[in-house]
Amino acid sequence: MVADKKILLVDDDTSLLVSLSAGLTDEGYSVVCAEDGKEALAKFDTESPDLVVLDLMLPGLNGTEVCRAIRRRSPVPIIMLTAKKQDIDKIIGLEIGADDYVTKPFNFRELLARAKSVLRRPWMEGYEGTDKPAVIGDLCVDIERREVQLKGNTIPMPTKEFELLSLLISRPGRVFERDELLSRVWGDDFCGDEKTLDVHVRRLRTKIEPDPAHPRYILTVRGIGYRMAEC
Repeated sequence: MVADKKILLVDDDTSLLVSLSAGLTDEGYSVVCAEDGKEALAKFDTESPDLVVLDLMLPGLNGTEVCRAIRRRSPVPIIMLTAKKQDIDKIIGLEIGADDYVTKPFNFRELLARAKSVLRRPWMEGYEGTDKPAVIGDLCVDIERREVQLKGNTIPMPTKEFELLSLLISRPGRVFERDELLSRVWGDDFCGDEKTLDVHVRRLRTKIEPDPAHPRYILTVRGIGYRMAEC
């Protein structure tokens, strides 16, 4: 239900905060605002939002530092706002733990679609029988509890990484095409490019693979997509 979802908006542009807050409130969301990084972290700790919309360029603690700090605390979805159009800036945002990004200037409906996508979680639709933990080698993914363990140790994981890993491990050996992974995990209205998927796979491998350069779990199927090893 939208009514019980809270969004933390973080931007030093007061007029943008006012307009976004009004629009999201009209859509039924509860909205909390912050104008700098320090305030953002304080409100994150007290308000426990379901989604953070975070500007990259902030006074004091910048968006990169805030994103890292939030990610150490929680796997809550984070959408980065950036005025930089270069691919490298978008990739860096994903590398530090963001789930998605929107480049300024943007249409409110675009941001709303991204927010709905990360909050709706359509990634496991049509995959029955996935309520029990999936175990492959030393890796255990408990979809119901939203928990990942490697050799008995819990691995903190942001939303999109968890969803991607859960989808892959739900059908070991099955090849998931790139378009299907993007559609299921990011939604049909995803406006980014395939680099987003590659970045998330790379991040997952650094967390779960004994040797990320020679993956044991998440395997690349050249020219098609990815699959999870069967054992």
